[in-house]
Amino acid sequence: MSIFPFLVGLYASITCSYAADTMSANQTVRYNQTIVSPQETFELGFFSPPNSKNHYVGIWYKKIPKRTYVWVANRNTPLTDTSGELTLTLQGVLILREATKGNVVWSSAKSSITSVKNPIGQLLDTGNFIIHKEGEGTNQEDPIWQSFDFITDTLLPGVKLGWNFITGHERRFTSWKSPDDPAFGEFSYGIDTRGYPQMILMEGQDIKLRGGPWIGFRFSGISTLRPNRFFNFTFVVNQREIYYQYNLIDTSAIMRLVLQASGRFELLLWSDSKQEWNLYSTRQSDICDQYAVCGAFGSCNIGKSPVCECLKGFEPTSPDQWKNTDWSQGCRHTVPLNCSPGEGFNKYTNLKLPDTRGSWYNQTMTLVECEKKCKNNCSCTAYTSSNFSGTGSGCLLWFGGLIDIRTIAESGDTLFIRVSASELDSKSSSAARRVQVIIPIAVVVLVILGSICFFCHFKRKKQQQQGTQSGDEDLELPFFGLSTILKATKSFSINNKLGEGGFGAVYKGVLENGKEIAVKRLAKTSTQGLHEFKNEVISISRLQHRNLVKLLGCCIEGAEVMLIYEYMPNKGLDSFIFDEIPMELVDWPTRYNIIIGIARGLLYLHQDSRLRIIHRDLKVSNILLDKDMIPKISDFGTARAFGGTQTEAKTNRVVGTYGYMAPEYAGNGIFSIKSDVYSFGVLVLEIVSGVKNRGFAHQEHCNNLTGHAWVLHNEDRSLELVARCLAESINMSQVLRSMHVALLCV
Repeated sequence: MSIFPFLVGLYASITCSYAADTMSANQTVRYNQTIVSPQETFELGFFSPPNSKNHYVGIWYKKIPKRTYVWVANRNTPLTDTSGELTLTLQGVLILREATKGNVVWSSAKSSITSVKNPIGQLLDTGNFIIHKEGEGTNQEDPIWQSFDFITDTLLPGVKLGWNFITGHERRFTSWKSPDDPAFGEFSYGIDTRGYPQMILMEGQDIKLRGGPWIGFRFSGISTLRPNRFFNFTFVVNQREIYYQYNLIDTSAIMRLVLQASGRFELLLWSDSKQEWNLYSTRQSDICDQYAVCGAFGSCNIGKSPVCECLKGFEPTSPDQWKNTDWSQGCRHTVPLNCSPGEGFNKYTNLKLPDTRGSWYNQTMTLVECEKKCKNNCSCTAYTSSNFSGTGSGCLLWFGGLIDIRTIAESGDTLFIRVSASELDSKSSSAARRVQVIIPIAVVVLVILGSICFFCHFKRKKQQQQGTQSGDEDLELPFFGLSTILKATKSFSINNKLGEGGFGAVYKGVLENGKEIAVKRLAKTSTQGLHEFKNEVISISRLQHRNLVKLLGCCIEGAEVMLIYEYMPNKGLDSFIFDEIPMELVDWPTRYNIIIGIARGLLYLHQDSRLRIIHRDLKVSNILLDKDMIPKISDFGTARAFGGTQTEAKTNRVVGTYGYMAPEYAGNGIFSIKSDVYSFGVLVLEIVSGVKNRGFAHQEHCNNLTGHAWVLHNEDRSLELVARCLAESINMSQVLRSMHVALLCV
């Protein structure tokens, strides 16, 4: 038998390209073999960049003479020789092996499907390589795997840049390390969802520049993005996904958006006549594009010198540094805010909207409703519409300092910023009319107050005497008259109601001096009697710590029994970490500070206070947050004080909340400082995960949250418990340490 036919066949197998656009299970693509899309638009195969000895699997334009790569598979794990083999397994997974050594260099994302009937790999004319089941066609929206989910440095038309919340997968593109090295470079670009979605360019771990939030027809900071004859674009926000996408209007055009190794964006259009890529547009950067160059409440204006200026109603935080063009400290309110009713909002125009990380948004609210929501929250510093198209719609709120603002003449957006009453922009005539009305009323009020002053003094003194006679000599707090509380809470108006627990309702009130209070009104059917009420008053009145809620006084008059606390504008921690939208407002640094604050408060109760206090009902809803998100432990109705060397006690009446109770307390009534420590551990796990311990049951092993956390810890998978909204803000060592401490507590 002649060996010549065999050699001819061997040579053909080495040099030929597949005519088909598909590869089937167990089919292998080797060096110098390629897969070509149906219209021969794109080609998939092995390549080696110029000036490089490494080899990669990638996708490039088939008909363009200058080799242009749009996707690379093994960008961080190159082949060192030409022995690579790309195979599609029966499980629908692409495997890249180094044949000479037999090791796997790269594989596609593993599918949750363990067995796929006849998987097919197909290269489409869009440049997308997909893996799907035989017979399902190429138009399916949810293939087993697709290269479009793993963008490299090029965004092709039709690719979704953003997040898929169903799979938890993020699509962002990353620059090459250099023109000859497709490994991950320093720059990456994607959609940040920590608040209202916005485009952010990262250089390593630092924000390089911010494209700004989507405002209905473009991004706030990209005024050059306009309708054109080549492509249209869209931005989608819903429960399933958030993404940006552009599509060609003229399908004959060849266009790509590239993030170069230098961090420069280039939108390139292929010219057949010149046989080269033409620059269609690029992002022209200047000093005002540098992230947060002017600090908080500072605006950058490239048309002025110096470029940074404080917004109207603000002044430099550090005047000396500001004069020396060091703007990092930013600006502060000329007249500080104190959350008084007279505060309002000034309108600022032609601005790039501030950094929306930590912001809150609602797509259905009106601008009037948006203003009201912001004004009712002392932490809210600014608001605007989330959609500027048409007459405007939606609501976008900011909290804290406003970062990364710049002036964009004639094409900027509108922002309403909170300022003190004296800094409000208003018509002088209307202000004068208000003054004319207010002054006479104020005089009358002063006269009335003067006439009833002695009466109030007499009544308060009588109440104090009555309180002492009724056995409340231990109450070291001011007494409030019922009439004062009724006036402050507008007769316990439903609009002033903050919440309700087992012992009664809590109402917001405003005293005559403008001080905001929270009134806990003991319900007539409450399980908390006068004993528990007195216990709470005595316990908390003797405690002074920044992480314990402050009791201002009490009211005992007739059938009414009430406690008056300092008002916490951000209410309970449970309203943030368990509600889907607010939980995204509390990033990991904030949650970590809350955990530390609760620990400090608990340490004070157990060790540093005059009496050793056992709280016995420590839970997320009993952690209140002030305007600066500082946590305060509240609700001491079931607390017990230990004296001397006492460390443990037993009760026949178990009180507290299931899910937070230590086993020895729930089962046998034994409680000690360890009871609170157990509750603290549960609380920390809930803060980290955003999931309630009680009611949680894992679908595989039916454990509650603490049991599930223990399973993950033993399998070194603790990070899987972290709430999804914290993905980009976590400090890994802090998270792991917090979970470790929590597990030690429980």
